[in-house]
Amino acid sequence: MDIDNIVKETETGMQDAIAHLQKAFNNIRAGRANPAMISMVMVDYYGNPTPLSQVANVSAPDAMTLSIQPWESAMIQPIEKAIMEANLGFNPSNNGNSVLINVPPLTEERRRDLVKLAKSEVENAKISIRTWRKDANHEIKNSDLSEDLKANLENEVQALTDKFVKSADDHFTAKEADIMKV
Repeated sequence: MDIDNIVKETETGMQDAIAHLQKAFNNIRAGRANPAMISMVMVDYYGNPTPLSQVANVSAPDAMTLSIQPWESAMIQPIEKAIMEANLGFNPSNNGNSVLINVPPLTEERRRDLVKLAKSEVENAKISIRTWRKDANHEIKNSDLSEDLKANLENEVQALTDKFVKSADDHFTAKEADIMKV
């Protein structure tokens, strides 16, 4: 690999780890209804597993309700079934035109569980960041550069690692505050 690209590629990989963390955090609810809470639900659409967002419009009309408006009325039952099978702790109901989900308020115990889940996502992001560092350092060590240049590149990669680990920690602190806020 080209030496100039090692640091750039490492930084891009670390940015991707933070982006993945943010996406994972979107799926962890913090007491308010959010369409991202059911974004991973797969609906049986005429025999094919299809993401919910491709068969219906999902919105949050208020802080405690999700409204799922299918584009075909025949999809109401499969959507309800998919939400139940996703085991998210929601009990969907329908009014003939759309599927409604009342989002119950979080208990203290559930909030602690969600904080633990968020912490594990942060740890996964940090592992990914450190893996990028390890790979970059391996590339640097195996290059035919001078020792001074190798040391400078390794220091640059370590600075990136520190920056992105701090970013992951900052995201966790914000998410934890959001989850624990009543």
